[in-house]
Amino acid sequence: MSISATTPDEAISRALSPWLTFLFAAACGLVAANLYYGQPLAGPISADLGFTPAATGLIVTLTQIGYGLGLLLIVPLGDLTENRRLVLLLIAVSALALIGAALSTTPAMFLTASLSIGLASVAVQVLVPFAANMAPDATRGQVVGNVMSGLLCGIMLARPFASFVAEASSWHMVYYVTAALMLVLAVVLRANLPARVPKTKLGYGELLASMAHLALTSRVLQRRALYQAGMFGAFSLFWTTTPLLLASPAFGLTQNGIALFALAGAAGAVASPIAGRLADRGMTNVASIIAMLLGMASFLISHFAADGSLTALILLTVAAIMLDFGVTTNLVCGQRAIYSLNPEHRSRLNGLFMATFFAGGALGSALGGWAYATGGWTVTAWIGFAFPALAFLLFLTERRDR
Repeated sequence: MSISATTPDEAISRALSPWLTFLFAAACGLVAANLYYGQPLAGPISADLGFTPAATGLIVTLTQIGYGLGLLLIVPLGDLTENRRLVLLLIAVSALALIGAALSTTPAMFLTASLSIGLASVAVQVLVPFAANMAPDATRGQVVGNVMSGLLCGIMLARPFASFVAEASSWHMVYYVTAALMLVLAVVLRANLPARVPKTKLGYGELLASMAHLALTSRVLQRRALYQAGMFGAFSLFWTTTPLLLASPAFGLTQNGIALFALAGAAGAVASPIAGRLADRGMTNVASIIAMLLGMASFLISHFAADGSLTALILLTVAAIMLDFGVTTNLVCGQRAIYSLNPEHRSRLNGLFMATFFAGGALGSALGGWAYATGGWTVTAWIGFAFPALAFLLFLTERRDR
């Protein structure tokens, strides 16, 4: 009987217990939430620190810019440096940046902190491929789905959490509390995460250059990133404009009412483990079709949800759940597909994938604000419908493209 050698990644995969999977999911949710606290707090922060009306949008934009830069410049380091150390360093920087935001007394101080929060929050995109590397091939989609459910819960719960805490105390307290959470998280992760040293021997410059090669040559990456860009563009447009619609005279909801509405969207996180299991069974294309159809259907339903009635509010809530379910399903399917490519490239592939669909989200937010200001909800909903519709049309060409 011969004894085969065990690679480091194979040894790590056997250590991926349900507890570790939960820890990955919780960590992703807590860190991703840092990106979204500023959205419902932009008004109070602007008034307190003396932002001009034109500069108020920078409260959110600087965080997004930092995150985008981190996706391209920091996330690839997951293929080069020891993963646990990189995650812990980024979470420590997150804690410092959140404390900086809480202590800010001028717009410049807060915007610097916002940029740093965005940069450090890419710890999430180091954790997801870290978990994927630990998972056996047969259940990788399920593991990614479970981890992504935590991430999406964090995204959806961040806004209501920030609104409730700010109303009970102040916007400063939101950042103090979340900084403390980051410090506790760092301690827990340090005690539980295994070390993982990638095999890549490239220098940092060569690593970044290789990303351009991957972006130009990987058809799976290109297509999956564009599909998700369409879905995430719809998601960003919806969640940028529905608070404006709900606060309008037609609905007249308070900040807490809008926060409660946002909680409904968290139900979409249920889709993550379901999508992961479908992908593991070779049903990625079926799940993607369902996801894109749900995205289109959500905006068609929302056309009947602008008159301020109880029925309209129910329809809008159903639309939010359908859209979030579709976006989540397509995201997990996309990640399962790109993680099935070269394991040594997972962090770089993930950075490119996320950066592409994040750009789609930024476009959706920008178009949503313009559409709502110029054409109300009707124009906004049609533009929202166009995002998943274009992704679906591109998907229909996939078979002929092979």
